[in-house]
Amino acid sequence: MSLSQPPRSRPFLFAAVSSLQSALLGVALTSAFVNVLVLTGSFFMLQVYDRVIPARSLPTLVGLIIITATLFAFQGVLELIRALLLARIGQSVDERFSQMVFRSFAAGPSRKQTPENGLQPLRDIDTARAFLSGPGPTALFDLPWMPFYLGLCFSFHVWIGITALTGALLLVALTVLADIQSREPTRQAAEIGIERMALAEATKRNAEAVASMGFEHRLGDRWAEINARYRQNHLRATSITAALATLSRIVRLMLQSGVLAVGAALVIRQEATGGIMIASSILVSRALAPVELAIGHWRGFAAARQSWARLIRLGEMTNEDKPEVRLASPTVDLRVENLHLAAPGSTAPIVRGVSFDIKAGEAIGVIGPSASGKSSLARGLVGLWTPVAGAIRLDGASLSQWDREELGRHIGYLPQEIGLFDGSIAENIARFDRSALPDKVIAAARAAGIYDMVVRFPDGFDTRVGDQGAALSAGQRQRVALARALYGEPFIVVLDEPNANLDAEGDAALARAIQGVSKRGGIAIVVAHRPSALASVGKVMVLANGQVQAFGPKEDFLNQAASASTPVSFSARLRSRSEGAAAQ
Repeated sequence: MSLSQPPRSRPFLFAAVSSLQSALLGVALTSAFVNVLVLTGSFFMLQVYDRVIPARSLPTLVGLIIITATLFAFQGVLELIRALLLARIGQSVDERFSQMVFRSFAAGPSRKQTPENGLQPLRDIDTARAFLSGPGPTALFDLPWMPFYLGLCFSFHVWIGITALTGALLLVALTVLADIQSREPTRQAAEIGIERMALAEATKRNAEAVASMGFEHRLGDRWAEINARYRQNHLRATSITAALATLSRIVRLMLQSGVLAVGAALVIRQEATGGIMIASSILVSRALAPVELAIGHWRGFAAARQSWARLIRLGEMTNEDKPEVRLASPTVDLRVENLHLAAPGSTAPIVRGVSFDIKAGEAIGVIGPSASGKSSLARGLVGLWTPVAGAIRLDGASLSQWDREELGRHIGYLPQEIGLFDGSIAENIARFDRSALPDKVIAAARAAGIYDMVVRFPDGFDTRVGDQGAALSAGQRQRVALARALYGEPFIVVLDEPNANLDAEGDAALARAIQGVSKRGGIAIVVAHRPSALASVGKVMVLANGQVQAFGPKEDFLNQAASASTPVSFSARLRSRSEGAAAQ
């Protein structure tokens, strides 16, 4: 039996690029007209020196001025359109990736290992959008027109073309050098930046522990070390790009003067006109300008390229097909078949070979020592962790056959680490469903036994809980989270250490909530260390080392564990009893 399965691959890159295809085509078409109109200045100079001045014709000059002004106006309008199109592309990238990135925050990390940490994907979106909305991409669209300009230089004179080609090859070499030299420092700066932000976020999240135990200075030293490495790599990447940009500008200016000198020599030898000399100098400057612009923005291009690669990789990891058939609401049973679970990104199973069947209306307790796999099993039962082997079935259908949002309506989950969002108590209970009916919110609050507690607040259900529920006590947060798990009367309710912060009143409310789930035909699964959480369950499952050691009616276990005075000894006695039965 294999405990690993290959991840599904999605053509996310093709989807992301094809969605921008029409806009990119518009930018390319606009760039084509802009690059043709750029020739206006060169040909104006050519006509002035070769026609107007020799003929001393003011009407011809006026006509050329009118034509040139009109073409310059069109060029300006097209460049504005191109800039607006690029800005729209940047916004479109944000629109296409932002929902995917948020989904990765909400669900992806619990199911798949991602190389990014913290809020890096959001910064990647900002980086890609800022680059696409700036002048950098215009160089990429103008670069393919360089051969066209060089061809015109050769049409003026072969030596003018050779001089322009030599300068172009030199600048292209500088561009390649910029890519080679800046790629590694930019990559390292990005990685250190992720590490830097992760430390900052962790420090903010654990500020109370840091301040109370007085190790902020030691964390400050670590921050200083990481920040120094970040600044060093950032400075190195910036210095390389700035040096190459300066060198390319000098080369372009020297080349422009060189072309002018070659043109002057050709005029002296009567192999070219003065107009060709001036026009070719302007033309070469325009031909090489995209290369200089590309080098100047190469650092931004390198950062945007890496951000794009990370976003594509994240999209391939989190993009999923939605089932075409919507399954009926589960009402019969939950069946676990030879289940093996591993942490995201790992193939080493934490839960191994677990099988059981729970009928509607039943409530079971899951106990065992620390690191026995209880919380891992809970994560698997609610669909957070994908099985590496075996299956979890609702009414015979595996969880993978359900749409994630639709499945969530049939699941209530109370994790060990309570996470409430900045909003009202009603919004948190209703899972931020804007169409939630007040009656359903009140019903969930009553089921969790918090209705009286909530209405005693000055603002009642409109009370703001603050970030992470900071405005509530630990017990209040846990009870509000219990109401959230019970909202909508889900078929399966999984409670992981639901009474960790509860007093006697809270324990009684929890017992009534579990009884309520059973009475309405749902399934309640309670993971606990304290026996009080098992008051309303009918069966008990004992886990040890990720395997089921015993599973049966609670009374059979309690009769032999009645003398236990602590939760730890209670679990130990249950495990001892199951191991003794297995040995017989």
